[in-house]
Amino acid sequence: MLYNNLVEIKEFEAKSILTPCKLPDADYVVNPYTGCAFGCTYCYTSFMGRYVGKSNSDWGNYVYVKANAPQLLLKDLGKLKNKGRDKCIFFSSVTDPYQGLEAKYELTKECMEKLLEFGFRGKLSILTKSQLVLRDLDILKQFENVEVGLTITTTQDAISRYFEKKAPNVSQRLDTLKKLNGNGIKTYAFVGPLLPHFVTEEHNLDELFKTIAATGTKELYIEHINLSAYIKERLLKEMPELQKDIIDKFYNSQHKEYRQELDKLIKKLVNKYKLKLKLDSTLYHKEIS
Repeated sequence: MLYNNLVEIKEFEAKSILTPCKLPDADYVVNPYTGCAFGCTYCYTSFMGRYVGKSNSDWGNYVYVKANAPQLLLKDLGKLKNKGRDKCIFFSSVTDPYQGLEAKYELTKECMEKLLEFGFRGKLSILTKSQLVLRDLDILKQFENVEVGLTITTTQDAISRYFEKKAPNVSQRLDTLKKLNGNGIKTYAFVGPLLPHFVTEEHNLDELFKTIAATGTKELYIEHINLSAYIKERLLKEMPELQKDIIDKFYNSQHKEYRQELDKLIKKLVNKYKLKLKLDSTLYHKEIS
């Protein structure tokens, strides 16, 4: 089945859904979908294609729907002690739980309802690029401990459209953060990946932090860009018309000296706008993979 005549959609029965993880702030992840129709150019999770017979170049062109995810989650939750107290479940690590197909399938919504039915007493954490999360405000408000993050890589829709062609505009994401905060939902911004031009254009990074703070969001995760070979190939394919100095910045972003320079700038701006850097450091993907 094709979605918008571009994305291959296939429903299947998953064998498990609550997966232990090594993420620094989560104990388990739930990925209701394999693949992501947003297909962001810089996304490292295109490696997931190997599990469904797809290549890295297919990223963004397929989504496998775990049709039994809610029922399977309720079963898996039975393995948690003390109703999951002191545990964190994260939606999602290798897909966007609120990509467009969620409006039809409602798997993320139903999974959250199963968490409530189970009486989950731990922390629910969500990361998305979509304003669709606002649909589930009534459900989110029922959790004792919940936080919702929006990925914010720039304040400019034109730049966002370049690297995140099929994701909602960043202006919509910023508005979503503001609305979540207005409804009493704890939020964070995931500034990742850090686009390489920031190190030489401090005013752009300053504007980014200022704009995030203006939404009422107080906490940030920040991650340096991952330029694994398959990501580099995809970026260069998308950037043939860019000037050489901009492409060079993408390569330089992998140097330790570059990251250290950018980290100093980040620390200054975090303090300037009274924000909190979660985990107390900027993430570098190769160090936590």
